[in-house]
Amino acid sequence: MSSWFKRKEKGIQTATEEKKDTPKGLWYKSPTGKIVESEDLAKNFYVSPEDDYHVRIGSKEYFEILFDDNKFKELDEKLSSKDPLRFVDTKKYSERLKAAQQKTGLKDAIRTAVGKSMGKEIVIACMDFSFIGGSMGSVVGEKIARAIDVAKRRKVPFLMISKSGGARMMEAALSLMQLAKTSAKLAQLAEAKVPYISLCTDPTTGGTTASYAMLGDINISEPGALIGFAGPRVVKDTVGKDLPEGFQTSEFVKEHGFLDFITHRRDLKQKVNLYIDLIQNQPVRA
Repeated sequence: MSSWFKRKEKGIQTATEEKKDTPKGLWYKSPTGKIVESEDLAKNFYVSPEDDYHVRIGSKEYFEILFDDNKFKELDEKLSSKDPLRFVDTKKYSERLKAAQQKTGLKDAIRTAVGKSMGKEIVIACMDFSFIGGSMGSVVGEKIARAIDVAKRRKVPFLMISKSGGARMMEAALSLMQLAKTSAKLAQLAEAKVPYISLCTDPTTGGTTASYAMLGDINISEPGALIGFAGPRVVKDTVGKDLPEGFQTSEFVKEHGFLDFITHRRDLKQKVNLYIDLIQNQPVRA
């Protein structure tokens, strides 16, 4: 019966295996259904131009946006996690780490670097959600602590970009210790009167929110970012009530006093440096 639907003319029939699909990554579809070319998306700071949806990006893209000419020196780039607890769930933690490193090309869920932004030096630590959900393990805490030390020593501002699902359960108490360690380091930075800007991106949750993400001299965010400690379902089950509309969005969090302002990604570099100039009582850079 299949022969009924075949065309005999030369060049008309095409075998399925010969058909060419549109290359993956050429187009991006936002949650509201808007279609945008990936190249145009990158030119627009990875924001969908029609609906202003801020696409999740990682350290590579944030460094491109914030550092002048994308020039920077990466700090502790070879630091990677071990498996001291020999943790096993559906697979060994050591195997998860190797798989995540191969898939993402990253050593762990954070990169730290020092470079110039609008002509002045800054230290930036940026989390990567693509690496085990941006979970905070001992390496994440250690790299943040070391980056803070660099900012303190050089007397240059420190910018923390959070994007995390929370503490890394495979490291148990070792992960939870990072909350105290990073908070203590930020206290030392404050004593040295070095500015600390915390940028909460989508999502910023769990132990990250319970520590360094909410300790900035100024806490900022991008539009529509999820920010909270526990997830909405857990909160709803705990309080036994329906949650307000937009609960845990950056707009809701700002309205209730936990954020200082929300900025569009295209204005991020200018807004961060404007704050630095104002708090350091320096001439505002154009």
